[in-house]
Order: sequence, then C-alpha cells, then structure tokens
Amino acid sequence: MRQTIQEINVNVAYRWFIGYSLTEKIPHFSTFGKNYSRRFKGTNVIESIFNHILKEAANAGFIDASAIFIDGTHIKASANRNKKEKVVVSKPVKQYRDELEKEINNDRIAHGKKELAENDTDKTVTKCKSTIDPDSGMFIKGEHERCFAYVANTACDKHNFILGVHLDAGNLHDSQVFHNIYKKIGTWLPEAEAVAVDAGYKTPGIMREIIQSGKVPAVPYKRPMTKDRFYRKQECVYDEYYDCYICPQNEVLKYSTTNREGYREYVSNPVVCSKCPCLSQCTYSKNTRKVVTRHVWESYMEQAEAYRHTLQYRGLYKLRSQTIERVFADAKEKHGLRYTMLRGLEKVRDSVTLIFACMNLKKLATWKAKKQRLHEKILYFFDEILNFAVTRYQLESMMT
Repeated sequence: MRQTIQEINVNVAYRWFIGYSLTEKIPHFSTFGKNYSRRFKGTNVIESIFNHILKEAANAGFIDASAIFIDGTHIKASANRNKKEKVVVSKPVKQYRDELEKEINNDRIAHGKKELAENDTDKTVTKCKSTIDPDSGMFIKGEHERCFAYVANTACDKHNFILGVHLDAGNLHDSQVFHNIYKKIGTWLPEAEAVAVDAGYKTPGIMREIIQSGKVPAVPYKRPMTKDRFYRKQECVYDEYYDCYICPQNEVLKYSTTNREGYREYVSNPVVCSKCPCLSQCTYSKNTRKVVTRHVWESYMEQAEAYRHTLQYRGLYKLRSQTIERVFADAKEKHGLRYTMLRGLEKVRDSVTLIFACMNLKKLATWKAKKQRLHEKILYFFDEILNFAVTRYQLESMMT
C-alpha cells in the first residue's frame, strides 16, 4: 500500500485515473489499512466489487457459462507451523447429513431393519490449532510437508472468468466445502449445462447435488482403493432386482445392513468362502466372510460414470488444465496468491476476492479493447468494399 501511494504521488496517469488533480493531496497510506479493519469489516463491500465486475463481463457477452470448472487451491497462512496447540473441537457436520440420515432410515425400514438411534459419541476430535492465526488449518501435503494454510474453492467458466470463491481453513477437504461454492454460483448461472470437478469431489453426495440441479458432472476416472492382486468391487455384479451382489465365482452376497455412513453391506456365506480356491484374492478376514458395500446414492455415481465415457464430457474435463488450473497459476505467479501476509479468515477472504476481481477486471479491459479493434476493422473493411463498389460503378457509367 505504501508503494501504491508513492506511485500515485509521482505518476500523473495514476492521478488522472482516480480523479485527483496535480496539486490535490493524496490520502495517507494508513487510511486504507484502517478502512479494512474499521469501515469494511463485517460488510460485503469487497464482494459487491467482485460481483459488479463480473456483471460487466456478463453484460458484454464475454462469459461462457455452458460449463463451470470448480477446484480448490491452498494458500499458505502467515503462521509458524511450530507454534501450535492441541485442542478438542466439535466434528464438522458433513454436507447433506440430514438428507442422508433420512435416506438411511428409509432404506433400513424397506429392508425390515430398525431405524438407527442417535449417536452422541465421537462428536469431538483433536486438532492442531495455530496460536498465531487460529482461523487457519494444518495442511498436510505428502509425508513431510506440513504448514498452516487456507483453501480457496474457486469456480470459473470456459473463458477463465472467475465466477466465485469460497475460503475456509486449510484442513478441510474440498468435498466438505463444495456445497458452499456451488450454491453461490448456482443461483445466478442456472443455464450452465455441465460442472467439471476433480476426483476429490467425486462423492455420492456431490454427484447427487449436481445431477439433481439439472447439470451433468464431468469427472475423471478414480482408481479403486483395493489392495494389489485382490478382486475389485467392479468385478462383482450387482443384481438390482434381487438386491444382491454376485462375486467372480458366481456366489451370492446377500444384504446385511445399512450403516451410519449410508453404505449397504452385502456379505457372503463364510462356509462357502472357506472352500473357495480364490479366497486369497478376495478377503483376509478371520471369519472368511467377504463384505461388499454400496452407497444408498450409488445410482448417481453410476450415472456420473456413464457421462464420463461420452466424448463430449470427457473432452470437457480435459479443459480444466486450460481453465481453472490456469487461473490458479496466474493468481500465484502474478498476484502473490501462494501465501498471505494477513491473518484471520475475513481479511484473507477479502484479499483473495480482490485479487480475483482484479484478474477479472484485467481480462475484461483486454477483451473490450480487442472487441473495439475488431469492430473498427470490420467497419474499415466495409468502407473499403463500399468505396470499391462506388468506384466500379462510376467507371462503368463513364464507359457506357
């Protein structure tokens, strides 16, 4: 901010742009810092600026909302990773929890089971909390890299215009905050046809939300979390009519129960499995019983897989490297989004929103200039054609 004020003091172009005369005094740099902590605190001024620029781009016809690209990136917090403490906090409530519990109980009743009783245990968890920036969260990347960070879940269109951003602590998974960013952009972009997301968002709840909103999820292939040399779940066939699974040895796995996570459990006959020649490829359980799970919303996952095999949506997912990944690269390389010098969720959120508003504004100005130059070229081209036609008509009149 000090450098910005200094540039305004010595650069006439800056003064002209913000409306100051040559002799008018420029405000002190601390004025802007106090505005952030006093006037702007608890308001939506920064978000209003972002929305205003985005609406200008939409009115100019530059936004292509036929597809939305969503992903998250981590921003290193201004906090020492060694200055921390262990705290016991409440477990974050999972998205769609109420809807899922209702679906679980309905499924259990349909299978002749009792409804699940309320579980009051294990509602707390121990986490690392920064003593410098308590709003940040411990982000673990790989086996050794640990730091306090924030995560910015962001959405953009095919032309790399940023449609919205939601900031949260860095220890939250992308799938836990998807609903917030999707709800924010879905209210004013109902015409979007598809939503391209990474494998981290490929969960039954998210696929259900996207499909129920009338959009198509464009997702990648997600490798099964199965041990090597073991039968994969895909090798077992689900029989929807009899509600059972058939293993590769043509044995039936019958329904057992529906657990609290929303998964139906299908179990095999341990007597039959104990004599199976492929037991070592199937399970290591002591009771020689194979268990296959199926989520109550598994049909939405299967529908997303069907879309994945179509050329249209497979090609759409590949555009992520040219859209949302490019947005993150530009923000980090050119606008300092790799880390933040601010502390507190609200301040960091305002800073990130301003950076994305700035990127949209630069693209808007560039595209408007290109559009104006193209318009001038078209007018010049038509003028030349008109002059040629007039000249030819005059020559033909003189010859006749």
